[in-house]
Amino acid sequence: MDIPELSMALSMSKIQQDWGTAMLSKSLDALAEVGETMEEMIDTSAMELSVNPSVGANIDVRL
Repeated sequence: MDIPELSMALSMSKIQQDWGTAMLSKSLDALAEVGETMEEMIDTSAMELSVNPSVGANIDVRL
């Protein structure tokens, strides 16, 4: 393998690695945002229970 081919291969490898890292970073940001949204939803449901404590406390089951 000559030097220009090796240089091109290493360059492509670096580009692919940088792209993968950027995609992973975006995925982590999106997951963090989803986590924050879920946390807000949980807090909101706790607020609902403090206003209506009997909502969801009983389950009717028939066999």
